[in-house]
Amino acid sequence: MKFLDEAKVYIRSGDGGAGSVSFRREKFIEFGGPDGGDGGRGGDVWAEAVNGLNTLIDFRYQQHFKATIGTHGMGRNRAGAKGADVTLKVPVGTQIFEEDGETLICDLTQEGQRFRVAAGGNGGFGNAYFKSPTNQAPDWANPGLPGEEKTVWLRLKLIADAGLVGLPTAGKSTFLASVTRARPKIANYPFTTLHPNLGVATIDSQEFILADIPGLIEGAHEGVGIGDRFLGHVERTRVLLHLVSAQEEKVGKAYKTVKHELEAYGNDITDKPEIVALSQIDVLDEATLKKKTQELKRACGKTPFRISAVTGSGMTEVLRALRDVIIEANADIGEKPAKAVKMRHRDMPVADDESDAEDQDSDA
Repeated sequence: MKFLDEAKVYIRSGDGGAGSVSFRREKFIEFGGPDGGDGGRGGDVWAEAVNGLNTLIDFRYQQHFKATIGTHGMGRNRAGAKGADVTLKVPVGTQIFEEDGETLICDLTQEGQRFRVAAGGNGGFGNAYFKSPTNQAPDWANPGLPGEEKTVWLRLKLIADAGLVGLPTAGKSTFLASVTRARPKIANYPFTTLHPNLGVATIDSQEFILADIPGLIEGAHEGVGIGDRFLGHVERTRVLLHLVSAQEEKVGKAYKTVKHELEAYGNDITDKPEIVALSQIDVLDEATLKKKTQELKRACGKTPFRISAVTGSGMTEVLRALRDVIIEANADIGEKPAKAVKMRHRDMPVADDESDAEDQDSDA
């Protein structure tokens, strides 16, 4: 099964049950009066964020969700039962939008968080409700109110502490594979990453979650290449790790290309703390490496880390830098790092998952 971060579903809450028109009729009881019960309320449609999911693939096979109607009222003042609810179980980080795709209904960012997307209709009153001193034998009842019916969009934005960005050949997947137990596909050609990957990195006995997204190229915000549709998965991160390959002829231009695409995407993603690293340094001699380091420093305005996922050079330092920014950001808002949990295999394992994910696509 493939990674899916957007789905369109149809939902309908249950109609309310109709009220009953009934009169008490028993031997030796004259003028028994009305005893019609009220109808039951229709079932609601709920969305719930659950642990163990990291894709919306389940909604590819089921797009219609309908709650049941409330039971009709009955005689002897018997009220109808409430209709059964239906719950959409979604991954943590799922947003629900109206059919226009822009109006946000809810944002489920914590495990166990629930939101009623569509309320069931109220049940109708039975004729006993309308009894009064001036009308002691009403012969009518209310029908139940209809439920809500709508089409909504589900959009997943992964919950991670740090996000990896860069050109398609920046070595993001190699970095992820070297510091976590995730096993993305790594190959010597661009755009091997076709969907995001997650991994749990550990440094000095502390864990944090890394998100690797498909590489960006010039014009990504206009749909060139894979486009910027996966940038939403790093919107919630505390820090971005911007990797620039040392094999790029002009590392400064490579950095500015990705930075421009991040700015064009918007959503305050460029306001996040950024750590810049020159990757794949094992392929260069010292003189060339020094020259490219200075070029990248002029482009980004800070001294970049120099790392090699193959030899392990500089990896500890950059992980500690990521950890420090995450701890500081979490302290400012009073939160803990994203919980590192074992996720059910959905073609995007985290580091605690020992199963291989050879069918994942990831860039070199």
